[in-house]
Amino acid sequence: MPKRGKKYLLAKKKVEINRDYSPVEAISLIKKLSHRNFEETIEVAVALNIKPKEKGERVRGTVILPWGLGKSVKVVVFADGDKAEAAKKAGAEFIGGEDLIEKIQGGWLDFDAVVSTPQIMRSVAKLGRILGPKGLMPSPKTGTVTDDPARAVKELKKGKIEYRNDATGVIHAPLGKVSFKDEALLENLEVLLKSIEKDKPSTVKGRYIKSIFLSSTMGPGIKVNLKYGDNK
Repeated sequence: MPKRGKKYLLAKKKVEINRDYSPVEAISLIKKLSHRNFEETIEVAVALNIKPKEKGERVRGTVILPWGLGKSVKVVVFADGDKAEAAKKAGAEFIGGEDLIEKIQGGWLDFDAVVSTPQIMRSVAKLGRILGPKGLMPSPKTGTVTDDPARAVKELKKGKIEYRNDATGVIHAPLGKVSFKDEALLENLEVLLKSIEKDKPSTVKGRYIKSIFLSSTMGPGIKVNLKYGDNK
């Protein structure tokens, strides 16, 4: 267990452990407790009633957060010809083929998302050991392996995120910056939860969402009493 700093411990004392906060209350408290020398991100942890080791009960998906994440997304696109040109017009920062692959193999990772056309994926597969652990490997399931890379770039720029459960059945996802209006953070949360609900495995019995915690990047978790979906 990592040792916590004084700021974290002071903030944790102001959170009532046995209380389930409403989303509005949780967001308000997180903002009051955020006193870092950088702008923190508000994050959500959704614990699901699933069996992570069973393939049929793994939850993975994508969603476009209506208010984005409050940061610019640098996108790498592996494409050529007209598709490369279209991706450039859509806002992709880096476009190429073998040249970009070699650059990434050399240690360059100054980007946030990767898109590839199917034709180039055979070459991009070489980057699996580098991009995979960072959650950056293109995949048809997330729409990042596509014949329309320009569309994928536009979606990423609008605030499209990928989520997946970890080994304990918890989904961790960002909701936006602490400076966002409460309404924007709440709407991002609602859209994300609806998407997670939509991806509910058919084999899950009983309550699907077990608990929801909100926190800032460096702050304590705050349990949310959110009446949503099958938690009603």
